[in-house]
Amino acid sequence: MPIPLTGGLLSGQVRDAEGRPLAGAEISVFDRSTRRVAHSDSDQFGFFCAAVVPGEYRVRAEAGGYHSVTDAVEVDWGKHAQLGQVTMVPDDTQRPPTPGVYDIDQTHSAVRFVARHIALSRVYGRFNDFRGQIQIAEPFEDSHVEVVIEAASVDTSVEQRDDHLRSADFLDVAKFPQLRFSSTRFSQRGGNRWLIDGELTLHGLTSDVQLETTFLGMQEWNGVRAGAVARTELHREHFTLNWQQMLSRGVPVVGSTIEITLDVQATLKS
Repeated sequence: MPIPLTGGLLSGQVRDAEGRPLAGAEISVFDRSTRRVAHSDSDQFGFFCAAVVPGEYRVRAEAGGYHSVTDAVEVDWGKHAQLGQVTMVPDDTQRPPTPGVYDIDQTHSAVRFVARHIALSRVYGRFNDFRGQIQIAEPFEDSHVEVVIEAASVDTSVEQRDDHLRSADFLDVAKFPQLRFSSTRFSQRGGNRWLIDGELTLHGLTSDVQLETTFLGMQEWNGVRAGAVARTELHREHFTLNWQQMLSRGVPVVGSTIEITLDVQATLKS
């Protein structure tokens, strides 16, 4: 990155406590008035870089599952200020949950989806009836999750649209009443970020799905609880949900990609 004619450059590399590069750390640069003047994420090798006007700055690094780190740096005109290695220490409160079996609490969880409509807006929906269980094992990689969703519980707040989604054009709930997800592998990406690989059965077909998961921690409230948010994208065609209408300019009425978010709170079984 070239040094700008009107300022300077600052850079550094984020690593974990074991010295490994930490990708995806959020880097914020603040001036003396605490105004954020630059913002970026560390790259796959943990590096970050920002061009700023000359002055004194605070650089804060944040990543899920780690304690934040703040360093001071002074940037001179036409110079490159190097912070060097920024080491992030794990936050013990964000380690994987206590091993055991957790029941998903439907009343404090949600299964949501988003689809594009005529390439202009987003349509938001959810499934209201679902259940599941998470088994946290030791070692963590042997953990497992099962989720069952009742297809007829689809809800976009528009009755006519919901009836169409339940029909043979889409979910065909009379023939395929349930959606099922069963995990095949848990892995940690770093800090409180997990990857959960598994198989989703939808519309009579099973396809591989990967959930990008953020563990939110543990709390005690009517029992011991764990929270997490998981996201993925599905392509309708992979499950033969092929119904489509096209506008005169070739724009699809319903987008091919469906964004899925699972907001999960689960209770440890005694």
